[in-house]
Amino acid sequence: MSQSYHPTTRVLALLELLQNQGQISGADLAQKLNIDRRSLRRYIVTLEEMGIPIMTARGRHGGYSIMPGFKLPPMMFNEEEGFAISIALSVARQMKLLDGASSIESAQAKLQRILPDKLRRRLKAADIAIELNLQPAAVPADKEILAMLSHAVAHKQAMHLRYRGANDVESERMVDGYGLAFHAACWYLVGFCHLRRDIRSFRLDRVIHADLQARNFDVPANFSVITYLRSAVAAIPRAYSVEVLLKTDMQRARGHLSDSIAVLEQTTEGVMLYNQSEDLTWFARQLAALPFDFEIRKPAQLHTELKEVANRLLQNCLP
Repeated sequence: MSQSYHPTTRVLALLELLQNQGQISGADLAQKLNIDRRSLRRYIVTLEEMGIPIMTARGRHGGYSIMPGFKLPPMMFNEEEGFAISIALSVARQMKLLDGASSIESAQAKLQRILPDKLRRRLKAADIAIELNLQPAAVPADKEILAMLSHAVAHKQAMHLRYRGANDVESERMVDGYGLAFHAACWYLVGFCHLRRDIRSFRLDRVIHADLQARNFDVPANFSVITYLRSAVAAIPRAYSVEVLLKTDMQRARGHLSDSIAVLEQTTEGVMLYNQSEDLTWFARQLAALPFDFEIRKPAQLHTELKEVANRLLQNCLP
């Protein structure tokens, strides 16, 4: 820690060390704070004068600690920490990530109460002024379900789900949850479904009930929940099934087409693009923007849509 730090900053740093480390020796504290033992004792006295009970254990294995059970004062944040938390809460509110908007408002109110006046005014101004271009959740996540599934994923603990599918049919699922993600305006759980004997995604708003199980499991190495979701969502059956041969390599194809638009597969002819679309006009515009050649395999209507896009572009070029 720099010698230019104000003593008050070091007192707060000392409090944080005692809070996080439990008992810690005076030598270690002095080293971490880059101060001498005399200054350390002075800062200890300052904390005691603030009403924080510091316990001192002498001897070879002694050190300083905060009295067990003591309730520390409200958290204190510097400007960067306060701004980061404020922005995160604003994102959660604007995206409607949780079903309880009141909990987010309450957290913001508590943050405002514990911050200095100057920082509080700056954060309030930022919250009013900053508008985030984010896609809100179609259905906010149920806090209890989200918390339970998060615990299961973090501890690699299997779970039993009662799940309602897109066709409104309910089923019982035993699932090894690999991860949770917010994607395409919805919350998803991705994991191995023992009923289907394969990896599946489950929308959280369709989980009717969840129970933790005693069994544990291992997650496949380098598994990416977001990568799986992008491909899975792109492959959901829609009005039109699209197949296009891209006359380029995989690296270049991925540079111009995201997983959320299409599933890409390397072949001897090039890269095959598979897509499920409701809007061929929109998809034709995506193809028209590609810098490499391609061949439409299906559907036939896509040829017509692409010609119309080309005609509009030519008309715009006429004098």
